[in-house]
Amino acid sequence: MKNIFLLVFVFSFYSLSSQDKIAYEKEKFKVWGNCSMCKNLIEKTANLENGVKSAKWNMNTGKLKIKFNSKITSLNIIKEAIAKVGYDTDTHKATDESYNNLHFCCKYEREILKN
Repeated sequence: MKNIFLLVFVFSFYSLSSQDKIAYEKEKFKVWGNCSMCKNLIEKTANLENGVKSAKWNMNTGKLKIKFNSKITSLNIIKEAIAKVGYDTDTHKATDESYNNLHFCCKYEREILKN
């Protein structure tokens, strides 16, 4: 009898866990910045958004590689959060105030975004 309960439990566990797999989307986009302090803040900001599984910013290319659940968040929300802390993205510009609050070494040359 114990074997039957164990078998039912194991079968139920595996069938439920296989149905709940989350399909994460992967995207890359440009985020302006300069240094390791920029890297830390950009990645931390992106990772704090609900639904983001991982975020890695490449200092050499300026590209943020992100994995997220699109049922919980969107690229737009993630980019807005990054812009709020002072970093321009390919589609969102930080306010002058948030840009000016960055550490002096983090102040990158700003480009004019096309809307």
